[in-house]
Amino acid sequence: MRNNNTNERRRSPVIMLFEITLLFGAPIICHYLFPLATLISGPLRLVGVILMVLGFLLASAGAREFRQAGTGFRMKDGGATLVTTGPFGFSRNPIYLAMLAWLLGLAVLLGSLTVLLFPLVFFVLANFMLIPQEEKKLRDSFGEAFDSYCQKVRRWL
Repeated sequence: MRNNNTNERRRSPVIMLFEITLLFGAPIICHYLFPLATLISGPLRLVGVILMVLGFLLASAGAREFRQAGTGFRMKDGGATLVTTGPFGFSRNPIYLAMLAWLLGLAVLLGSLTVLLFPLVFFVLANFMLIPQEEKKLRDSFGEAFDSYCQKVRRWL
């Protein structure tokens, strides 16, 4: 029997596959199909691997904090708990920050101007569309506690 609690729901495998394809496949495919220019070459490209690993570790730490707090990633109904510990202590959006670091790392690793467009587009979408909607839901759910958190912790870093 499936629990209707949003905290217990799993994301659809189709949606997860789509997200993974966007994060991995789309930038790589565009790198080879639409090569605009190579900006970074040689050993400096290995910095990209470091950024990707840091992004992965940050996302993992953020996910762990959500699990420990007994809440989920989905903002459909607001949050069950306002998470302010771990990476949420220095960024209100460490998962988005992790994704941005990962995409930037991929761009550096491939050294491509084409792939550099992906973190730029992601930042614009997250900063001006996704995050404001999530912050409104959090403000509606947690009120003054969320406002206080926003005064202490910046949106990105």
